[in-house]
Amino acid sequence: MNTSVSRLAMTLLTTKSVLLSILFSLLLGFGPVFAAVNVPSVISDGMVLQREREVPIWGWGRAGDKVSVSFAGQTVEGVVAKDGSWKVVLEPLKASAENRSMTIAVGSDRLEIKDVVVGEVWVCSGQSNMAMNLKGCSQKRENPTYQPVADAIAGELGSSLDPLIRQITVRAATSYNKELSNFEGAWIKADSADSKMSFTAVGYFFAKELRAKLNVPIGLLACPWGGRKIQPFIPTTQYKKNPALAKYYDGEMATVGPAMENYDSDAMEARYNKSVEIWKQRAEQAKKEGTKPPRQPRKSFAPDKNPDLPGTLYNAMVNPLIPYAIRGALWYQGESNAPGAEKAEFSYETYLRNLVDGWRDRWGQGDFPFYYCQLAQFEKPINKNGWIVVCNDMRKAMDQKNVGMAVLNDIGEPEEVHSRNKVDVGKRLALWALAKDYGFDLVCSGPIYKSSTITGNEVVIQFDSVGEGLMVARKHLLEPAKPVDEELSGFEICGQDGQWKVAKAKISGKAQVTVWHPDIAHPVAVRYAWASNPATANLYNQSGLPTSLFSTKD
Repeated sequence: MNTSVSRLAMTLLTTKSVLLSILFSLLLGFGPVFAAVNVPSVISDGMVLQREREVPIWGWGRAGDKVSVSFAGQTVEGVVAKDGSWKVVLEPLKASAENRSMTIAVGSDRLEIKDVVVGEVWVCSGQSNMAMNLKGCSQKRENPTYQPVADAIAGELGSSLDPLIRQITVRAATSYNKELSNFEGAWIKADSADSKMSFTAVGYFFAKELRAKLNVPIGLLACPWGGRKIQPFIPTTQYKKNPALAKYYDGEMATVGPAMENYDSDAMEARYNKSVEIWKQRAEQAKKEGTKPPRQPRKSFAPDKNPDLPGTLYNAMVNPLIPYAIRGALWYQGESNAPGAEKAEFSYETYLRNLVDGWRDRWGQGDFPFYYCQLAQFEKPINKNGWIVVCNDMRKAMDQKNVGMAVLNDIGEPEEVHSRNKVDVGKRLALWALAKDYGFDLVCSGPIYKSSTITGNEVVIQFDSVGEGLMVARKHLLEPAKPVDEELSGFEICGQDGQWKVAKAKISGKAQVTVWHPDIAHPVAVRYAWASNPATANLYNQSGLPTSLFSTKD
């Protein structure tokens, strides 16, 4: 018998043996030999379950098989549907730091999930400033002014070890035409310097504040991707609800097919390899000269892997987490939308509102809290006006239900888009959660523009979120903002000619500022902190939180 025939015969025999084994198992009621309890990665050892809410547990199996899930004295049952999916729901659980096990049975198969705790669960998403981990924040700074921040975070790595702060991360992935149901990932704990390095720094410092105040486990579902716009994070279903957005979505998707027809992966790879060789030479030359090396080139995406296509990151990175029970979501993004924000077809405000509505709709857990970060001060954006537009759009979107914004215009590093001070970012987001979701009596926001009145040559501005009142203050690195003996600044005013001038301003009431200019008899509008790096802005409330940029001309 020749080799080819022999191999064919062996293949047939092996296939027959497997089929007989499966049939024998079925007859005995054991199910297929390859059957196992199949659940998403987010339901795994070390997970944190959301307290005081119904807790969905779901997975996949053989149609018709019975499902049983047991945890914390509860046992709930279900059946695998015809499409192979199943879901059961646990009744609301009390917070618990006890490491307990959950047992899941599907047909004759069993799975034990260990080290399960119950507390508060928050989604952490956005782009690089959310993705930036504790390790990245602790690295040496080129500008020594900000080194104390990096040093403080480096010290955090080996201290404050806490196994009840946990995180699972969805790796960067795209799916332009299909909602994915799973991802590769595992829960980690903040119980060692090595594991803490991987935590999103914003999420970690947010969680640390909650742990201190609530004394319950905190779980973070991290799904950010650096350098990405907001459009890919919005569900396709949300685009389809609005005719104008649907047209935009369909137009973007229509480019994929023709682009794939003309796509040459080998040519792309060759171009990339050539650019890497050139980069290596230039980097070596920079090293010899003691200058900053050029940025390493990035490989281009295939058209159907383009992470900026609308809906693609929701499909691959957010949808796999649904319907995991959560308390709310944290969002830090907008830098990548700033360059074209002035002339964009849709405003960042429109996208942000649809992101919030889309996530809430798909999660099916009501109008859960959604807290986002206004962009930090940055002197060198590609388009400074676009940076301002995005920040102002964020302010205007604050009227949504259960939405809050952390103002960051006093904690950035003007020469660096990735400010290392994620400590105050996490704290300011935590203030929103503690005040709005956990019942703490505290001021959670800096002053927010409310209204204005023109009286003669003066414009009187009224603010919300002033707490005990307004103050002129400055913040230095990680220190709290402190009152300073200097004039109130950061305001501009314009008359009927539309020319903006640096204005005089004074605090004239608990929640009031009066603005004027000696050469403008008939003012039309006032704006504040209207810059990508509003270095002169110094209006705070007495809780030490800064005032957001605004314009009365909106």
